[in-house]
Amino acid sequence: MVDIPGGSFEMGSPADEPKRGSREDPQHSVTVPPFFMGKYLVTQAQWKAVAAMPQVNRKLNPDPARFKGDNLPVERVDWHDAVEFCDRLLQHTGRIYRLPSEAEWEYACRAGTITPFHFGETITTELANYNGSVYRQEPKGKSRGRTTPVGSFLPNRFGLYDMHGNVREWCADHWHDNYEGAPIDGSAWIEGGDGSRRVLRGGSWDVNPLLCRSAYRVCLNPDFANNDGGFRVVSSASRTL
Repeated sequence: MVDIPGGSFEMGSPADEPKRGSREDPQHSVTVPPFFMGKYLVTQAQWKAVAAMPQVNRKLNPDPARFKGDNLPVERVDWHDAVEFCDRLLQHTGRIYRLPSEAEWEYACRAGTITPFHFGETITTELANYNGSVYRQEPKGKSRGRTTPVGSFLPNRFGLYDMHGNVREWCADHWHDNYEGAPIDGSAWIEGGDGSRRVLRGGSWDVNPLLCRSAYRVCLNPDFANNDGGFRVVSSASRTL
Protein backbone atom coordinates (compact mmCIF):
# COMPACT_ATOMS: atom_id res chain seq x y z
CA MET A 1 0.00 0.00 0.00
CA VAL A 2 1.02 3.61 -0.51
CA ASP A 3 1.39 6.15 2.29
CA ILE A 4 -0.79 9.10 1.24
CA PRO A 5 0.21 12.30 3.06
CA GLY A 6 -2.52 14.46 4.53
CA GLY A 7 -3.32 17.79 2.95
CA SER A 8 -5.92 20.10 1.47
CA PHE A 9 -7.22 20.27 -2.10
CA GLU A 10 -10.05 21.66 -4.19
CA MET A 11 -12.60 18.89 -4.70
CA GLY A 12 -14.78 19.02 -7.80
CA SER A 13 -14.06 20.76 -11.08
CA PRO A 14 -13.64 24.43 -12.02
CA ALA A 15 -16.28 26.08 -14.20
CA ASP A 16 -13.96 26.17 -17.21
CA GLU A 17 -13.06 22.47 -17.23
CA PRO A 18 -14.19 20.94 -20.56
CA LYS A 19 -17.16 18.56 -20.42
CA ARG A 20 -17.70 18.92 -16.69
CA GLY A 21 -21.11 18.55 -15.06
CA SER A 22 -23.17 20.07 -12.24
CA ARG A 23 -22.62 16.95 -10.12
CA GLU A 24 -19.06 18.27 -9.66
CA ASP A 25 -20.33 21.56 -8.13
CA PRO A 26 -19.57 23.44 -6.04
CA GLN A 27 -15.81 23.10 -6.07
CA HIS A 28 -14.79 23.26 -2.41
CA SER A 29 -11.74 22.93 -0.18
CA VAL A 30 -11.33 19.62 1.68
CA THR A 31 -8.66 18.68 4.22
CA VAL A 32 -7.82 14.98 4.12
CA PRO A 33 -5.95 13.24 6.97
CA PRO A 34 -3.09 10.88 6.04
CA PHE A 35 -4.05 7.33 5.09
CA PHE A 36 -2.80 4.32 3.16
CA MET A 37 -4.22 3.32 -0.21
CA GLY A 38 -3.76 0.28 -2.39
CA LYS A 39 -1.07 0.94 -4.99
CA TYR A 40 -3.09 -1.15 -7.43
CA LEU A 41 -6.69 -2.10 -7.99
CA VAL A 42 -7.56 -5.31 -6.16
CA THR A 43 -6.45 -8.14 -8.44
CA GLN A 44 -8.15 -11.44 -9.11
CA ALA A 45 -5.38 -13.28 -7.26
CA GLN A 46 -5.95 -11.11 -4.18
CA TRP A 47 -9.70 -11.53 -4.48
CA LYS A 48 -9.43 -15.33 -4.59
CA ALA A 49 -7.20 -15.35 -1.52
CA VAL A 50 -9.65 -13.28 0.50
CA ALA A 51 -12.70 -15.16 -0.83
CA ALA A 52 -11.17 -18.30 0.70
CA MET A 53 -11.08 -16.69 4.15
CA PRO A 54 -13.93 -17.28 6.64
CA GLN A 55 -17.15 -15.44 5.86
CA VAL A 56 -18.09 -12.36 7.89
CA ASN A 57 -21.48 -11.26 6.54
CA ARG A 58 -21.91 -12.75 3.07
CA LYS A 59 -20.47 -15.31 0.70
CA LEU A 60 -18.06 -14.25 -2.04
CA ASN A 61 -17.80 -15.76 -5.51
CA PRO A 62 -14.10 -16.67 -5.76
CA ASP A 63 -13.99 -16.14 -9.53
CA PRO A 64 -16.50 -13.44 -10.58
CA ALA A 65 -14.54 -11.67 -13.33
CA ARG A 66 -15.38 -11.76 -17.03
CA PHE A 67 -11.77 -11.16 -18.09
CA LYS A 68 -9.66 -13.85 -16.44
CA GLY A 69 -6.12 -13.38 -15.14
CA ASP A 70 -4.46 -13.29 -11.73
CA ASN A 71 -2.95 -9.85 -12.34
CA LEU A 72 -6.07 -8.37 -13.91
CA PRO A 73 -8.34 -6.29 -11.67
CA VAL A 74 -11.25 -8.15 -10.19
CA GLU A 75 -14.56 -7.00 -11.69
CA ARG A 76 -18.22 -8.00 -11.56
CA VAL A 77 -18.21 -7.37 -7.82
CA ASP A 78 -20.86 -5.20 -6.21
CA TRP A 79 -20.45 -2.69 -3.38
CA HIS A 80 -21.47 -5.22 -0.72
CA ASP A 81 -18.89 -7.69 -2.04
CA ALA A 82 -16.18 -5.03 -1.75
CA VAL A 83 -17.22 -4.28 1.83
CA GLU A 84 -17.15 -7.99 2.68
CA PHE A 85 -13.63 -8.20 1.22
CA CYS A 86 -12.55 -5.42 3.59
CA ASP A 87 -14.31 -7.06 6.54
CA ARG A 88 -12.54 -10.35 5.93
CA LEU A 89 -9.19 -8.58 5.82
CA LEU A 90 -10.00 -6.98 9.17
CA GLN A 91 -10.97 -10.35 10.64
CA HIS A 92 -7.79 -11.97 9.28
CA THR A 93 -5.25 -9.24 10.07
CA GLY A 94 -6.75 -7.19 12.90
CA ARG A 95 -6.20 -4.06 10.80
CA ILE A 96 -9.02 -1.88 9.52
CA TYR A 97 -9.43 -1.99 5.75
CA ARG A 98 -12.27 -0.17 4.03
CA LEU A 99 -13.39 1.50 0.83
CA PRO A 100 -12.12 5.05 0.32
CA SER A 101 -14.33 8.05 0.77
CA GLU A 102 -14.99 10.06 -2.37
CA ALA A 103 -12.79 12.82 -0.99
CA GLU A 104 -9.92 10.43 -0.25
CA TRP A 105 -10.21 8.94 -3.71
CA GLU A 106 -10.13 12.28 -5.56
CA TYR A 107 -7.35 13.64 -3.35
CA ALA A 108 -5.27 10.53 -4.00
CA CYS A 109 -6.03 10.58 -7.72
CA ARG A 110 -5.07 14.22 -8.17
CA ALA A 111 -1.87 13.87 -6.14
CA GLY A 112 -1.48 17.63 -6.03
CA THR A 113 -2.64 18.33 -9.59
CA ILE A 114 -5.53 20.60 -10.63
CA THR A 115 -5.90 19.41 -14.23
CA PRO A 116 -8.69 17.15 -15.55
CA PHE A 117 -6.34 14.15 -15.31
CA HIS A 118 -3.41 13.63 -12.97
CA PHE A 119 -1.09 13.54 -15.97
CA GLY A 120 -2.38 16.81 -17.46
CA GLU A 121 -5.07 18.49 -19.53
CA THR A 122 -5.89 15.51 -21.71
CA ILE A 123 -5.57 11.74 -22.02
CA THR A 124 -4.35 9.12 -24.50
CA THR A 125 -4.51 5.34 -24.60
CA GLU A 126 -0.76 5.30 -23.97
CA LEU A 127 -1.55 6.68 -20.51
CA ALA A 128 -4.70 4.80 -19.50
CA ASN A 129 -7.13 2.06 -20.52
CA TYR A 130 -10.40 3.59 -21.78
CA ASN A 131 -12.41 3.31 -25.02
CA GLY A 132 -10.00 5.38 -27.10
CA SER A 133 -12.40 8.20 -27.99
CA VAL A 134 -11.38 11.87 -27.92
CA TYR A 135 -11.61 14.22 -24.91
CA ARG A 136 -10.13 17.40 -26.39
CA GLN A 137 -7.68 17.60 -29.29
CA GLU A 138 -5.62 14.47 -28.79
CA PRO A 139 -5.66 11.81 -31.56
CA LYS A 140 -8.21 9.02 -31.30
CA GLY A 141 -6.69 6.06 -29.51
CA LYS A 142 -7.08 2.30 -29.57
CA SER A 143 -9.90 0.68 -27.65
CA ARG A 144 -8.56 -2.48 -26.01
CA GLY A 145 -12.06 -3.76 -25.32
CA ARG A 146 -11.12 -5.31 -21.98
CA THR A 147 -9.24 -4.78 -18.73
CA THR A 148 -5.45 -4.60 -18.63
CA PRO A 149 -3.06 -5.96 -15.97
CA VAL A 150 -2.70 -3.63 -13.01
CA GLY A 151 0.34 -1.39 -13.20
CA SER A 152 0.45 -1.36 -17.02
CA PHE A 153 0.63 2.43 -17.17
CA LEU A 154 2.66 5.08 -15.38
CA PRO A 155 1.57 5.91 -11.81
CA ASN A 156 0.61 9.33 -10.50
CA ARG A 157 2.83 11.41 -8.21
CA PHE A 158 1.72 9.42 -5.16
CA GLY A 159 2.71 6.16 -6.85
CA LEU A 160 -0.86 4.95 -7.50
CA TYR A 161 -1.68 3.05 -10.68
CA ASP A 162 -4.85 2.96 -12.81
CA MET A 163 -6.58 5.90 -11.16
CA HIS A 164 -7.95 6.74 -14.63
CA GLY A 165 -9.63 3.92 -16.54
CA ASN A 166 -9.36 0.11 -16.40
CA VAL A 167 -12.22 -0.40 -13.91
CA ARG A 168 -14.43 2.01 -12.01
CA GLU A 169 -13.86 2.03 -8.28
CA TRP A 170 -16.47 1.75 -5.55
CA CYS A 171 -16.31 4.38 -2.80
CA ALA A 172 -17.93 4.31 0.63
CA ASP A 173 -20.22 7.30 0.10
CA HIS A 174 -23.95 7.40 -0.53
CA TRP A 175 -24.88 9.35 -3.65
CA HIS A 176 -25.55 13.10 -3.53
CA ASP A 177 -26.44 15.02 -6.70
CA ASN A 178 -23.86 17.73 -5.96
CA TYR A 179 -21.54 18.92 -3.20
CA GLU A 180 -23.91 21.28 -1.39
CA GLY A 181 -23.33 20.54 2.30
CA ALA A 182 -20.55 18.01 1.70
CA PRO A 183 -18.07 17.22 4.50
CA ILE A 184 -14.79 19.12 4.35
CA ASP A 185 -12.78 16.72 6.53
CA GLY A 186 -12.26 13.92 3.99
CA SER A 187 -14.84 11.59 5.55
CA ALA A 188 -17.39 9.55 3.60
CA TRP A 189 -20.65 11.42 3.00
CA ILE A 190 -23.44 9.22 4.27
CA GLU A 191 -25.99 11.57 5.81
CA GLY A 192 -28.78 13.07 3.72
CA GLY A 193 -27.97 11.23 0.53
CA ASP A 194 -29.60 8.56 -1.58
CA GLY A 195 -28.93 5.40 0.39
CA SER A 196 -30.03 3.25 -2.55
CA ARG A 197 -26.98 4.29 -4.60
CA ARG A 198 -23.21 4.34 -4.07
CA VAL A 199 -20.45 6.36 -5.70
CA LEU A 200 -17.92 5.07 -8.24
CA ARG A 201 -14.86 6.91 -9.49
CA GLY A 202 -12.14 6.74 -12.12
CA GLY A 203 -13.83 5.52 -15.31
CA SER A 204 -13.11 2.21 -17.02
CA TRP A 205 -11.92 0.38 -20.13
CA ASP A 206 -15.22 0.86 -21.98
CA VAL A 207 -16.12 4.52 -21.30
CA ASN A 208 -15.39 7.89 -22.85
CA PRO A 209 -12.40 9.80 -21.44
CA LEU A 210 -14.57 12.56 -19.96
CA LEU A 211 -15.85 9.89 -17.55
CA CYS A 212 -12.27 9.14 -16.48
CA ARG A 213 -11.51 12.67 -15.22
CA SER A 214 -10.30 13.18 -11.66
CA ALA A 215 -13.49 15.04 -10.73
CA TYR A 216 -16.03 12.84 -12.52
CA ARG A 217 -18.45 10.96 -10.29
CA VAL A 218 -21.19 8.47 -11.02
CA CYS A 219 -23.47 6.22 -8.97
CA LEU A 220 -24.96 2.73 -9.13
CA ASN A 221 -27.17 0.51 -7.02
CA PRO A 222 -24.87 -1.20 -4.48
CA ASP A 223 -26.19 -4.60 -5.66
CA PHE A 224 -25.05 -3.96 -9.24
CA ALA A 225 -21.97 -5.78 -10.55
CA ASN A 226 -20.56 -5.29 -14.03
CA ASN A 227 -17.38 -6.16 -15.93
CA ASP A 228 -16.08 -2.61 -15.65
CA GLY A 229 -16.45 -2.22 -11.88
CA GLY A 230 -13.87 -3.03 -9.20
CA PHE A 231 -12.23 -1.31 -6.24
CA ARG A 232 -9.11 -0.66 -4.18
CA VAL A 233 -8.80 -0.53 -0.41
CA VAL A 234 -7.58 2.04 2.07
CA SER A 235 -6.39 1.67 5.64
CA SER A 236 -5.21 3.69 8.59
CA ALA A 237 -2.34 1.19 8.97
CA SER A 238 0.10 0.08 6.28
CA ARG A 239 -0.04 -3.49 5.07
CA THR A 240 0.59 -4.78 1.57
CA LEU A 241 -1.93 -7.32 0.37
